[in-house]
Amino acid sequence: MASKQIKITLKKSIHGQIANIAQSVRGLGLRRRHQTVTVADTPENRGLIRTARHLLAVAEA
Repeated sequence: MASKQIKITLKKSIHGQIANIAQSVRGLGLRRRHQTVTVADTPENRGLIRTARHLLAVAEA
């Protein structure tokens, strides 16, 4: 059974954000604006997304 995947795009810069938000974005594998990554849809990744939801765009992969 393959795990569900989600696509995450960094829409805004992490510059000027508090440390835990910037670390959450980095933890998802995002480094630059407009970069898109595909990650597994797990509770851990959902928590990282929730922390930085104002900077991200999320879509089902």
